[in-house]
Amino acid sequence: MLKSTVLALSACAFLVVNAQDIHVDDLPLYNPVQLRYHQDWLISTSSQPSAIYKTPEGYIAMSNGLVTRTFTVAPNGATIGLDNLVTHESLVRAVSPEAVLWINGHEIKAGGLTGQPIANYLLPEWIPEMKADPYSLQLVSYAASPIKARFEWNRRKEWYSGEMPWPPKGLELSFTYKAEPSLIRDFQNRYGQDARRAVIWKDDFITLSPRWKVVTVNAPSNAFNNEGKAGEILAPSRAVVYAEQAIPAGTEVIVCKLNAGTDISTGYGPGITLVFANGQKAKFYLSPGKKHFSVMYKNKQNHFKGFDPGKSYYLRLLLGEGNIVYSTSEDGVHYTSLMTLPVKEKPSHIRIGKTDPQGGETVKGEAGALGRSRIEQVLLLGKTGPSVYDVDFLEGLKVKIHYEIYDGLPLISKWVSVENNSRQEIIVNNIKSEHLAVTEAESAVEHKQRWELPPIFAESDFAFGSGTANAAENACIAWQTDSSYTTQVNYTLQTPAVLTCMPKTGMGQELAPGGSLESMRLWELVYDSYDRERRGLSMRKMYRTISPWVTENPIIMHVSRSEDEPVKKAVDQCAEVGFEMVIMTFGSGFDIEDTSRHNLQRMKALKDYAKSKGVALGGYSLLASRTIDANNDVVMPEGMEPAFGNSPCLESRWGQEYFKKLYHFYETTGQDLLEHDGSYPGDVCASQDHPGHRGLEDSRWKQYREIQEFYRWCRSKGIYLNVPDWYFLSGSNKTAMGYRETNWSLPRELQEIIERQNIYDGTWEKAPSMGWMFVPLVEYQGGGAAATIEPLKAHLSHYEQRLANLFGAGVQACYRGPQLYDAPETQMLVKRWVDFYKKHRRVLDADIIHLRRPNGRDYDAILHVDPAGKERGLLMIYNPLNETITRDIEVDLYYTGLKNQAMVSEDDGTAVRKTLSNTKLNLRVVLPPKGRKWFVFTE
Repeated sequence: MLKSTVLALSACAFLVVNAQDIHVDDLPLYNPVQLRYHQDWLISTSSQPSAIYKTPEGYIAMSNGLVTRTFTVAPNGATIGLDNLVTHESLVRAVSPEAVLWINGHEIKAGGLTGQPIANYLLPEWIPEMKADPYSLQLVSYAASPIKARFEWNRRKEWYSGEMPWPPKGLELSFTYKAEPSLIRDFQNRYGQDARRAVIWKDDFITLSPRWKVVTVNAPSNAFNNEGKAGEILAPSRAVVYAEQAIPAGTEVIVCKLNAGTDISTGYGPGITLVFANGQKAKFYLSPGKKHFSVMYKNKQNHFKGFDPGKSYYLRLLLGEGNIVYSTSEDGVHYTSLMTLPVKEKPSHIRIGKTDPQGGETVKGEAGALGRSRIEQVLLLGKTGPSVYDVDFLEGLKVKIHYEIYDGLPLISKWVSVENNSRQEIIVNNIKSEHLAVTEAESAVEHKQRWELPPIFAESDFAFGSGTANAAENACIAWQTDSSYTTQVNYTLQTPAVLTCMPKTGMGQELAPGGSLESMRLWELVYDSYDRERRGLSMRKMYRTISPWVTENPIIMHVSRSEDEPVKKAVDQCAEVGFEMVIMTFGSGFDIEDTSRHNLQRMKALKDYAKSKGVALGGYSLLASRTIDANNDVVMPEGMEPAFGNSPCLESRWGQEYFKKLYHFYETTGQDLLEHDGSYPGDVCASQDHPGHRGLEDSRWKQYREIQEFYRWCRSKGIYLNVPDWYFLSGSNKTAMGYRETNWSLPRELQEIIERQNIYDGTWEKAPSMGWMFVPLVEYQGGGAAATIEPLKAHLSHYEQRLANLFGAGVQACYRGPQLYDAPETQMLVKRWVDFYKKHRRVLDADIIHLRRPNGRDYDAILHVDPAGKERGLLMIYNPLNETITRDIEVDLYYTGLKNQAMVSEDDGTAVRKTLSNTKLNLRVVLPPKGRKWFVFTE
């Protein structure tokens, strides 16, 4: 019997403090009608606690009144529902494995059910009739507990006005899977008579191995690696797309697992071709156009019935003495022999994929319909040996699949942990932590360049190489097609209807006996609207919940020189006007890699001086986007370049020493921040000489873990992180808002509106505190005096506009130069806007509602909203014109939580009570030339 543990956080669901063992039958009954949260979770100041329930059918449901994920526990664990309780949408259309792992080259599934009649939708009455996959790990127990902090966060409360809980409120539900004895036996027999053969080489096509030489005719060059998916072929029916390599010495058996997908070829069908030294070829292939298996040799064809185009097949070749034995299998265990072909010599090469009917490269006739097929695995086996196929580790394998659900937002997290309780080291090649078959957002018969995606935003902490929220899609998250979904509307089966999370270059992690490791984490945010603003609000609340350090928003100066006197002057000026942080910027002479005693002592003294003034201090370091030397730079596979043109490998000797220097610098000096430029962008490394990784397979994962651990350590020490990349979920505080650096060399007056455009566009996905802007107090990359604010006292009107733009948006900038002010009037100007920001800090750091994008032709406006604050909203309106303008503006205060009436003050004047039309306010605004106004809304 399965054992269950639950922590329930509502009165009806076992109000307990710690986890306790219970039976599923003891769980409260799941009733989505009663459970549904009826307030708007984006403005409500309360939420429904997350809890675990039992459905009337006996399934487990985790829910918070906004979203529910439902699981079977027998005959195996599986997700059978993901429901949006706000919109009443059911998002799961088919059952999938709960996770897929590749260990020692074996594909191992965890959970899941088989036997669903069609994949368009999932009916409750089908589920009891579905079976456990015999090749999947079995669910043995499940448990629940409060959410645990992913890592320590040492808060800097002086830099934010909110109080975000850490860890977030909610609960974790975990499922434990193990290998039953029958599964181990099935794996040992999986290759039938091949179980005792030595494995010469195995390729699961997780990435495209350099051993393959790819040939294409009448198809694009990447047709064997379509959309970065190794072994996937997208080509016309009469096209040649294959990968070739020499057959290693000692090979006696060749096995190829493949799926014809939507390919409708006949003679050009996908398969295995043997090439002999005399140029002769023998082709063994699938013929989906004729629905049969075929063998072609010396222009003689042999056809065999039994081929179903909707299934994957194993094609097996036994290379005997003077003959080749051809056989097929659906499961890789039970083979059907088709024929024995006499040959006079051993083949020298194999070709995998689509060749011409004779196994060559000739293309004749019309190209034919475009189709997609997939080579899933190639296995080369040698002589029979005494040991069974290496699956002994399965007996000691424990896989846990974890879910978290959060109070107050429709968000679920998922990750996988692996324990090795066997007696041998294993290699975890890769982990697919999610394969969610989701109801498609649209049905299109023909191919589309841009598909509407299902209403789920997926994010992962395995993310890099981007300044926007799509970073995880570069590394592990993908919306994929489903070749098994043959009843969809799209004729080429190209509808994006599967959400997957799996490192695209593999993990390759060694796991010693008794060891454990975790996959990346995935977060799935279920949208309840197609409205861009509401989706953006949802994302921003998600980041504030799972990465609350992004709410820290110190006011920053970039001092342009790092000698003692310039730094002390900058600190003194910051203290005078209320700035909170000084960064010794790029080009200042600051060198974090200088480990000399003199430098460390000097940096500690400057830190102590800044601390005495109430100012934080730190500096800039460049990681990637530079070269060290041939022994320490990344070694890229052929045809690939580093993301920044040059980059060191983080697991080279230099890389390991670099991080040691960073830890030592902060432990010694106690400085408060790091601006880490050119952060690790995800470069792989094929070197086998670097001490921190074995080779290409594990290079990206280990480099990423190196930088992730450092950023997490910084969070635990309260070290602020400016990182121009999407490392929020790994501990960074802020990234660039999004701007082109050369624009700061334009004439001053042109920078003003571009700055407001950058802020307007950058805050759809980011809260104001998550992005920085830039202010060139001195010349930056050119532009001369026309682009430069210095001397500051000579350009007060422009300086004020920049301060009003930034502080009015709640967005901090890097004010780069030797000083913040150069005269009493300049000092007063800066302090006035700093005081404005600090007075309204909470609402200015809250969400932005986008009212009118700047274009220089009329007013532009943004509305800050904080339904839980004393100040519910703050409206900033800017006039870019050279004349006074009067405008009647309708402002919807819905997201402030105000309704029917509100207190309104203009430019911090006396508040006046205004009547609203439900949540809308008609406001007459008079804006001075090149001026601005703000309005504060309270209850």
